[in-house]
Amino acid sequence: MTMQFALNHMTAAKASFVELLDLASALGCVGIELRNDLPQPLFDGLHPSEARARIEDKGLRLLALAEVKRFNDWSDVKRQEAAALIDLARQAGAEAVSLIPRNDGLGLGNGERQAHLRLALRNLKPMLEDAGLIGLVEPLGFEICALRYKQEAVEAIEALNASDLFALVHDTFHHHLADGGPLFPQHTGIVHVSGVIDPALATNQMQDAHRVLVTDQDRLGNLVQVQALQAGGYRGAISFECFASSVHTSATLQQDLARSIALFQTQGSAQAA
Repeated sequence: MTMQFALNHMTAAKASFVELLDLASALGCVGIELRNDLPQPLFDGLHPSEARARIEDKGLRLLALAEVKRFNDWSDVKRQEAAALIDLARQAGAEAVSLIPRNDGLGLGNGERQAHLRLALRNLKPMLEDAGLIGLVEPLGFEICALRYKQEAVEAIEALNASDLFALVHDTFHHHLADGGPLFPQHTGIVHVSGVIDPALATNQMQDAHRVLVTDQDRLGNLVQVQALQAGGYRGAISFECFASSVHTSATLQQDLARSIALFQTQGSAQAA
């Protein structure tokens, strides 16, 4: 089964926008995800329409622009943040914006979590509809997250009859931290992959800083998760999102990524056979 790969800017966090485009193109990726939480200026300071032209010239797609932080802690300020990101995404030709839940140990009560989530999605729905964008909702597997489980996200999306405007981010790291559970391939808009290889870490000790490229030493079950999603009908991009400084500073990042891509492709071909 053919796999489509993408590159989240976090994996090449020290690369400029133009360097990220070159890297993604060299690796045969279908697209990129850009972020507003890196030190360098978004789009290297280019106007979003110019950034769009650069992306398209490379034959790439801007799969998502990240992120609205703490989106399920809705307020007038949050609305303004979301509107600004949605406008940037629209100008840059992005297909989606990323919505990241609060992850501070607050708003965790049963009933409270769901109500806050529904409020945020209900307010975001017309904003996304007007811009022609998808909202990518990313449950985080950490115990302190107010949206830990995909089930709650899917229930809220379906209650609003908004499956055409919201989709899940299936992050293999966060899925592992949340003890697995249903996959919801039909609701999945993008898959984020990263690996954890430190054998000394318990699952509840794993943090973003431990997230490296997927190798055959991976403890998260990336290959199994991706295979299961594809078996369930997922056909979207598999995007590398690594936070470890060892990845960011690698002098051989392109080769490292190529090896990880080959691992997925080889495993996928073996499964298909």
